[in-house]
Amino acid sequence: MDNSSSDHDSQPEVVSNIFTERFTEFNDDGTFKNELVEHTIETEATVPKLGLMLVGLGGNNGSTLVAGLLAHKNQVTWESKTGVHTPNYYGSFTQCGTTKVGIKKLPKGGIKDVYKPVKDLLPTINPTDMEVTGWDISKDNLFEACKRSHVLEPDLVNKLESDLSQIVPMKAAFNPEYIAANQSDRVDNILEGTNEEVIELIRADIRNCKERNEKVIVLWTANTEMYLLPELETIEDLEKAIKDNVSLPASVLYCVAAIKEQVLYLNGSPQNTFHPGVLALAEKEGGLLGGNDFKSGQTRFKTAMSDFLIGAGLRISSIVSYNHLGNNDGKNLSEDKCFQSKKISKSGCLDDAIEGNEILYPRDGKDIDHDVIIRYIPFVGDSKRALDEYSSKIFMDGVNTISTYNICEDSLLAVPIMIDMVVLGELFSRMKVDGKAFGPVLSYLSFFFKAPSTNHPEYVINSFNRQRETIVNLLKAASGITPDDATLLSFNY
Repeated sequence: MDNSSSDHDSQPEVVSNIFTERFTEFNDDGTFKNELVEHTIETEATVPKLGLMLVGLGGNNGSTLVAGLLAHKNQVTWESKTGVHTPNYYGSFTQCGTTKVGIKKLPKGGIKDVYKPVKDLLPTINPTDMEVTGWDISKDNLFEACKRSHVLEPDLVNKLESDLSQIVPMKAAFNPEYIAANQSDRVDNILEGTNEEVIELIRADIRNCKERNEKVIVLWTANTEMYLLPELETIEDLEKAIKDNVSLPASVLYCVAAIKEQVLYLNGSPQNTFHPGVLALAEKEGGLLGGNDFKSGQTRFKTAMSDFLIGAGLRISSIVSYNHLGNNDGKNLSEDKCFQSKKISKSGCLDDAIEGNEILYPRDGKDIDHDVIIRYIPFVGDSKRALDEYSSKIFMDGVNTISTYNICEDSLLAVPIMIDMVVLGELFSRMKVDGKAFGPVLSYLSFFFKAPSTNHPEYVINSFNRQRETIVNLLKAASGITPDDATLLSFNY
């Protein structure tokens, strides 16, 4: 590894490594060529002071994230009927995940795999060092928000009261046309003005956060909005819609503000915020984007299950996904215009698996019968019930059916994913390959999203295993470790 630093304080220390990429390129006639491409990967080694701005700060995810980070920072313990608990990051790929980095030869013969924590491959943000702030359509402080959400144990929330009570969301952009009417009872903290005025107010909030931090990230964890159609195809379409005060979703206003301020914008809901015109603006202005829709539970399992079944040579023919939940996300999704956005994001997660096997899925044949149903049941609160049925054709047209039933605490699955995309998104913003920065879409973050943005010519995949492998191999290459090709030829012949 070559760790080089500048003689001038104005230039950051950089971790620089040479990596030889290997891939095979096929021609239409079936001939192929094995390619070797040498890259220089540079990563700024200094971890900046980060400000994280949440759209939906007072929602279940936002309030749970803040409370969880405070519990870690202050090492708060709490009691429930099952005993005394301490903070952890279970469910976080960056904080709890490890990856195989090589082998060690044992003194008496044989070898042993060597693993390293993902967070130690390169310098990354410590989540507890982030300043978390943001916007919400409700002006309740985060102590009230945590009590309302019923996600965390009351003893923990009460122990954090003094800190949580001091955190009050800023006024939020809001367009009631794009979310469910049942959200109106929470609305008491709204930015007023035209599209242009609201964008400028959001930009001012971002600049204020910049004054306290070296870098800022904006993350949407608010209500799912309905799709905006027709799409904004060009920058001119986008700018005209803003100037003419066309009714636009709040997410587009936040996204434009983040692009103008050149901060990373992460879209945690399934609406189509990243219109072609928005992506073009990000490319022009040097903005960074990641999304769409947190992939935390049922859909993440579905991508792994489809990898397993199709990888084993079975032909998945039907997948029916049903879930019900009682938190505010479920309440908002109970209105069809918002549910359709969620259904679209969940439905595209099998594309890789289908397109990768023409034997099981001929191009002129029928694909998978795939349906998604979501119901709002207030009694279950944040504890979501997810039922899936996977029916596959097997040998001689037999049928194999696997049914799964998952009970998950929705926000406690989503928050570690939010931490991961912020930690890695910030890291990727410090990286360059052959002198070029990533963007405008951070496609490497697709591991954390149900519907990675496909409106930009980047290589985006949905497969769980390939997404994870791509991230860890990039991190290894950037840190000077050659990714293992997994053939084991040196040890098995």
